[in-house]
Amino acid sequence: MRRRRPITTPEPTTAVQPYQGTRPHSQPTTAAAAIARINPFIFGLLGALGVLVALTVGGIVTQLGTVLVYIGFAVFLALGLDPIVTFLERRFSMPRAGAVAIVVAIVLLLFAGIILAIVPILVTQITNLIDNGPQMVEDIQHADWYQNLTAQFGANFEDAAASALTFVKDPTNLLNISGGVLAVGSGIAGGFTGVTIVLILTLYFMASLRSMKKVAARFVPAYQRDTFSSLVEDVSGAVGRYVIGQVSLALVNGVLSLVMLSIIGAPVPALLALIAFIGSMIPLVGTLSASIINALICLVVSPVTAIIAFAYYLVYMQIEAYVLSPRIMSKAVAVPGSLVVIAAVAGGALGGIAGALVAIPVAASIIIIVQKVLFPAQDRKVVPPELIAR
Repeated sequence: MRRRRPITTPEPTTAVQPYQGTRPHSQPTTAAAAIARINPFIFGLLGALGVLVALTVGGIVTQLGTVLVYIGFAVFLALGLDPIVTFLERRFSMPRAGAVAIVVAIVLLLFAGIILAIVPILVTQITNLIDNGPQMVEDIQHADWYQNLTAQFGANFEDAAASALTFVKDPTNLLNISGGVLAVGSGIAGGFTGVTIVLILTLYFMASLRSMKKVAARFVPAYQRDTFSSLVEDVSGAVGRYVIGQVSLALVNGVLSLVMLSIIGAPVPALLALIAFIGSMIPLVGTLSASIINALICLVVSPVTAIIAFAYYLVYMQIEAYVLSPRIMSKAVAVPGSLVVIAAVAGGALGGIAGALVAIPVAASIIIIVQKVLFPAQDRKVVPPELIAR
């Protein structure tokens, strides 16, 4: 018979404990550990290089500030004109290049028409002002209203008015205010160059707006591209509707100002109408500022003319605020009134007139992003995070 081997149980082996010490050749497992192992001198050197790079980038952005403003205006105008281009494409079944060409041609014709209508009149009025300035000053000094104010306020008013009228008698003083003839000429040339650059960039942006949107969508993961593209279309549509609505309000103000100023015999009614048009493009304070400027210019004719102009603009601003603007802008951008005021004031403080122009569409874009991105993301969170972890 075979002998059975005794069954022996193996002795329990002690588990190998991991080495708790510091391994001389171990690699850091985290970014913090890697940073901690860097020599302090190298760490400081890298930090200084980062600061220098940031300062260099900031200096480049500062130097390119004017170019960035041109690009911003061009994108703003391209988004504003894009609804018109899209309408021509759908209405008349024409290619986008043809629709863009038609819109650009109309814009250039309007711009050239304004220049041709304003510049000759402005040159004529400035020439007349230079030639007839002394006689106009004498007429003002012999006017009944001037004599009444002199009699009422005494020598103080007479001295102040005489100093102002003496200053106006010399047309060169008006140029000295702006830094002389050279500064005025440089400003005009710079403005013309800026307008030309903006128009050219607007043409390119309008022609390639759709491709720009597609390229922007490529930076987003594929599963989010549909949502991103829909969001971009909503934002660009809001900006376009705002530009069209604001231009419509400005056009109404300009046309009515031209009619009213021509009736009351204001000086240079076409130029004053252009001032009213440009002023209406600026939210909140633009219409008021342009109205005050036009009323003060009407003082050259008579105080009665200035009072009539100011009364007209006072009535018009009420109609614009309570009738025209709600009807036009309600279809453009849905921004609460309080946010309109905050956005316009903040934009004006940060970027001046340019900031005030783009503040409201930027606010509308932020509202769209919040409504379509942030709110749905928050609505999907129905369970607290700690319960999901369990």
